[in-house]
Amino acid sequence: MAAFGGAAPDPAPSTADPDPAATVERNASTPSASTPTPDIAATAAPTATASSALTQTGTLRIGVQSEPSDLLPYHAAAADERLTAPISELLFPAPLLPLNYAFTTTGVLERLPSLSNGDIQVRSREVYLDVNDLIVTEPTSRTATAQQIVITYRWNRALTWSDGVPVTAADSVFAYQLAQQIPLGEEANQRIQLLEDYQEVDAHTTRAFLKPELTDLTSLIAAQPSLDGVLDVATSDLGRTVWTPLPAHIVREISPTALLNSEFAAIPIGYGPYQIDRRDQGVIRLSRNPYYVGPPHAPDTLAFVSEPSVATLRDELLRGSLDLAILENLDADQFRLLADANQSGAVQVAYSTSPIWEHLDFNLEFDLLQNVGVRRAIAHATNRQAMIDTLYAGSVPILHSWIVPEHWAAANPDDLITYSYSPDYARELLTQANVIDTDNDGFREIGIDHNSDSKPDGFAPFSLTVLTTENSPVRAAIAEQFRSDMADIGINVSVVMTTSQQLFNPQGPLFRRDFELAQFAWIAAPDPRGFELWSCSAIPGVINNYTGSNLSGWCMRDANQAIISATTSISREERREYYIRHQKLFAQELPAIPLFQRVTAVMYTPRLNGLKPDPMAPITWNMHEWSSGS
Repeated sequence: MAAFGGAAPDPAPSTADPDPAATVERNASTPSASTPTPDIAATAAPTATASSALTQTGTLRIGVQSEPSDLLPYHAAAADERLTAPISELLFPAPLLPLNYAFTTTGVLERLPSLSNGDIQVRSREVYLDVNDLIVTEPTSRTATAQQIVITYRWNRALTWSDGVPVTAADSVFAYQLAQQIPLGEEANQRIQLLEDYQEVDAHTTRAFLKPELTDLTSLIAAQPSLDGVLDVATSDLGRTVWTPLPAHIVREISPTALLNSEFAAIPIGYGPYQIDRRDQGVIRLSRNPYYVGPPHAPDTLAFVSEPSVATLRDELLRGSLDLAILENLDADQFRLLADANQSGAVQVAYSTSPIWEHLDFNLEFDLLQNVGVRRAIAHATNRQAMIDTLYAGSVPILHSWIVPEHWAAANPDDLITYSYSPDYARELLTQANVIDTDNDGFREIGIDHNSDSKPDGFAPFSLTVLTTENSPVRAAIAEQFRSDMADIGINVSVVMTTSQQLFNPQGPLFRRDFELAQFAWIAAPDPRGFELWSCSAIPGVINNYTGSNLSGWCMRDANQAIISATTSISREERREYYIRHQKLFAQELPAIPLFQRVTAVMYTPRLNGLKPDPMAPITWNMHEWSSGS
C-alpha cells in the first residue's frame, strides 16, 4: 500500500502571521465552540514547500465545510451527526454501523446478535396492565404474561482507549445511564424509548432489555421456516439498542450538565484507529491510536481543515494542499463547478444520495384535499424535475414513494402509480373536481353543492397555503417552484415560512395539524418505522398527546393494516412484502408528494483509491481500504 501525503502541504495559515510554525504552536490550545473558522480563501496560495504545516510522509488532508464544535459520538440533531461523523467514526467506531440502510458490525462487537447464535432471546415475564390493557410500570391489580426481547452484545476484548485504559462493558452502560441524566440528542432519546433496561453482564458483555410486549413472539418464531432474517438486528430498530461506549474513567469526573461544552467534548479520548493530537483554529489533527488493534489504516496522520467555500476546496485540491473534500451543502452552481472539475480529470468527484428526503404533505382534514383527484392534479402539476435541476443540476431522480429507492424495503417504481409532470392533465382533473376558473381571472374557484345533487350551484375562491422552514435555500427554491407551478394551473398558493423550532414544536402547526400543505424532510433509516409515520394511531391528536408523525392524517383501512403488519412481522421478507403493499396504496391515495433526496459529494485527488460513498455511513467508514497511487 502506498504512503499517503508526501511533501504536499496543508492549506497555508493566515497571512497575518508569516511564520507557519509559530502559528501552529500559538494555536495549539483547544478552541472554544465559538472559535472562528479561518478564511482560507483570503490566504496566500499554498505551495509544496517544507515551510508549510504537515509535510511529513503519511498525512492525509481532508477538507470539510464546517468545523464541528464537539467530537462526541452522540449528537443533538441529525445534521450535527452528519457533520461530525467523518471524524467521530475514527475515534468511536460504531458498534453497529448504518451502511446502505442496514446495520453492520465494525469489529467493535465480536458478532452480530441473532436468534440462531443465541444472542437474541425472547423471554416471558409478568407485567402490570392499566384499565386499557396497556403495559405500565406502576403496580396495578391487573397482570398478564408478556414477552420481552433480550439482546446480548459481546464486545471485542482488545478494545482500548487511546490513553491505554481497556474499554469495558461498563463504559457502554455508562453512556446509557448518562443519556438518562442529560439530553444526548434525538438518536439517544429514541434509543432510550426502545429499552426497559441496559445492563453489564461481565467486563465484555452487555445486555439490552426491550420493553415487553403482549404479542406472542414465541409462536410467531416457531411458525417461521428459517431463523434467517427473523427478529433481524440489521434492518430493524433492534440495531439501535446498543450504546457506543464513553470513557467512564474520564467522563464521570465531568459534571453531566457541563459535558457538551467541556474540553473533553472538543478533544475526546476514543478507542478507534486514531486519536486527536490537537485542535488548531480551523484544523483538527489526528494521529494513530497506539492501542488500536483493528485493520491497519494507511495514513499515519490526518488533518481535517474547515473551509465553507466549495471553490476554495477545489483549488486546494488542485494545488495538492488537500487530498479529499467532504461536501454536504451544495447548490446547482456548485454542482456545475464540481462537474467541470471532474471533467477536467484533475480531481475526481463521487456523489451519493442522502437519507434526507424532501416531501410535500397534504392535510387531509381540509375538505377539498380529501379529494384524491385534486391531490393527483397537484402532483401532476408539480415540476419536481425543475426543482432538482435548480438545486442539484439534475443529479438525483424524482422520488415515487416514501421509502427511498436504495432501501431494502423499497418498492420498484414500475409497480407504483407515478405522477409525471403534466399540467394539461392536472387541469383536466381539477375541472372534473369542479375546481374551475369561473371569472376568467386566471385562478380557479371551488364548486359548491348546496343542494346535495352532485352539481355545483355556487363557487368560492380556491387558494392554498404551504408551510415550510425559513433560512433554507432548498425549501425556498421548492416553495417558489411549487407556487409557480400551481399558478400555471390556476391555483393561488401562498408560502408561509417559520423557524424549524416553531414548525416542529409539539405545540406547533405541524403536530397540531394547523396547515393546508407542509413541506419538510424526513431522514431514512435502516428500519422504515412505518407505524409511527403512517398508521391511523399515529395521527397527532389529543389521544396520543400530539406525538404521532402521520401529519397528513391519512387513515385508510387496508393501508393501516399493511403498515401494522409491516412493523409487527418478525421476518424481514414478510416486512418487505407488507411495506411494498403499503407503498402501492400510498402511491394510489397520495397523502403526500415525495420530491427528492438531497445529495452529498466527495471531491478527491485521482491518486486516492478505495473510497466507497454511502447514503448513511460517513465517507471515512472504510478508510482502512484506502490507498494512494502515483
